[in-house]
Amino acid sequence: MAELSFFVGVIGNIISVLMFLSPAGTFRRIIRNKSTEEFESFPYVCTWLNSSLWTYYGIIKPGAYLVATINSFGVVVQSFFLGVFLIYAPSLMKAKTGIMVGILDIGMLTAAIVVSELVLEGEKRIEALGFVCAGLNIMMYASPLSVMKTVIKSRSVEYMPFMLSLFFSLNGGIWTFYAFLVHDWFLAVPNGMGLGLGLIQLLLYAIYRNARKPLLPLNTSIITSQQQLDSQTQPLISSPHPQP
Repeated sequence: MAELSFFVGVIGNIISVLMFLSPAGTFRRIIRNKSTEEFESFPYVCTWLNSSLWTYYGIIKPGAYLVATINSFGVVVQSFFLGVFLIYAPSLMKAKTGIMVGILDIGMLTAAIVVSELVLEGEKRIEALGFVCAGLNIMMYASPLSVMKTVIKSRSVEYMPFMLSLFFSLNGGIWTFYAFLVHDWFLAVPNGMGLGLGLIQLLLYAIYRNARKPLLPLNTSIITSQQQLDSQTQPLISSPHPQP
């Protein structure tokens, strides 16, 4: 059983690497166009915080080094993505993202580590942090929900990349299986929910992937003046973004 759990954990690490890297195409587009367009930063903010706390959880829990290694990689990747997003986002979205990073990624992470180190110890520390990590994992998997709503309204999946949805599903599935093997319910519950949410995203992608024009206009308040100028000569097809 130990050998099987290790093997599954290694596969989980590989899939997690692919999940963390899956938005690379999105960020190539952002860099190429020098604009974040209608993409949202919330999934990346959540994934950064989620990866950071799971790294800490993997460090303090005996035998959880596979959890620590993959999530430390996730922290590095999400840091790069957030940096790119902040560079190319319009002022309003940049301010919004900066506030979320300050409150969630810096404030909440610092508070969780300080409280767990000063107030808790041993198994209580691991259990408390496990609850926090499980909640954040659910938040990470649920972060594309607002985008899924826009997919239905606009009937377009342009801003919900297929690869991210696919690897959300695969990641949730493999880590749920791993969690059952090692009897870690803090991993099982959120990743099981992640599997379900990922499958819903794939279903929406299958339904709306051939749609070409949105039925309802999206909020374009964050589009820069240059984009507005470009739209006079080239139609802008708007739809939602996807998501450590």
